[in-house]
Amino acid sequence: MPTILITGCSSGFGLATARHFATRGWDVVATLRSSDESVLPASDRIRTLALDVTDAASIARAIEAAGPIDALVNNAGIGLLSAIEGTPIAVARELFETNTLGTIAMTQAVLPQMRKRGSGAIVNVTSSVTLAPLPLLSIYTASKAAVNALGDSMAIELEPFGIRVRTVLPGRAPDTAFSANARPRMAGGIPEAYAELAERVFAGWQQDTAPVTSADDVAEAIWLAVTHPDAPARIPAGADAVALSRKA
Repeated sequence: MPTILITGCSSGFGLATARHFATRGWDVVATLRSSDESVLPASDRIRTLALDVTDAASIARAIEAAGPIDALVNNAGIGLLSAIEGTPIAVARELFETNTLGTIAMTQAVLPQMRKRGSGAIVNVTSSVTLAPLPLLSIYTASKAAVNALGDSMAIELEPFGIRVRTVLPGRAPDTAFSANARPRMAGGIPEAYAELAERVFAGWQQDTAPVTSADDVAEAIWLAVTHPDAPARIPAGADAVALSRKA
């Protein structure tokens, strides 16, 4: 059976995707920053491994333990809600280390085996906010937009080796941990001059009744990206992401 390695499986998109592929007969290597984070039930189809995408040694250990990998899903990421003026460079660097450079590092780790085999699929999970930027998400948007561009170029570069690259762009997903994890990171990132704007943004999100994205929407989009050779290069996931992609 084919094997897929998915990063960031402690919750949300990664967790749903691991379950999605396992129920469809794939062997799944579900990775998490810490094995203590695992909420996946014991399964013959799912193995969990500790993996920090910002740590080269951690990546090497996980790749060795995983064995042959037919598909890689670069899903691990962190959120940030902040005003550009109040965001320390160290925080911005941390975001790019995980969201952007972590994607590059994981891709580099699996490419040799895929290239030698002459087949493979790589899916990068970014965000529909790259289609319609919002205030207080400038650094997060930049880190994900960089991955969009990375995937577009990689797709051309790797196609001669039989390796397909696709990008999945989820919409707003209130049932995931993104907002809960991102809001505490606002500490120090919202100068007083931006406080009113921040409150309006949060109020708007809470009152928004437009269709949103579920973790299952993203899992299905990733399934399409991995298993359908003719899937488009960029795949919006969720009704709101689809609507934004039509306007972009």
